[in-house]
Amino acid sequence: MRHISRYTGIAALTLATVVAGTVTATAIGPTAELKADGVIVVAGSTCTWTGANTSAAAPSALSVDRATVNRPGGNLACDGGITATLNNNPAFTFDDATATARTDLIDITGQQSFISCRYRATSLVWDRDGTTRRYVNRAFTATRTSGSFLCPASVTTAAGGASVTFR
Repeated sequence: MRHISRYTGIAALTLATVVAGTVTATAIGPTAELKADGVIVVAGSTCTWTGANTSAAAPSALSVDRATVNRPGGNLACDGGITATLNNNPAFTFDDATATARTDLIDITGQQSFISCRYRATSLVWDRDGTTRRYVNRAFTATRTSGSFLCPASVTTAAGGASVTFR
């Protein structure tokens, strides 16, 4: 049972990795770089990525280009022997009146050693951090779509367990 709980942490980490953001807030302003950065710490492991391309500047509807998150075009990296791959280009819409953002779908695969787990989460909601373009997640659950029997059927990311910053 000990190895199964370890893979539960891997699954949660890999899902949260894509939807994570930097802890440095970026002010809302007219000089957007059309980039997004990420970092998250889950179960003692840290995953980060920086400089992913976005299709527009927030608060316009946009998508994050997975080719600039994943290696070799991006720099997504995790410690603890975990690798993660974003399988889609997550779309974000923004509502500045309510200081929220929404994501239609996050599809990610995580792997450690020979264990691979793929998860999907839909209809994610994010709360903006003050007047910045940093958004912090509300709790969400992702469902396993494929992978080893050692992968949990679903994983939940607690509120505040992930964030995304648009710059």
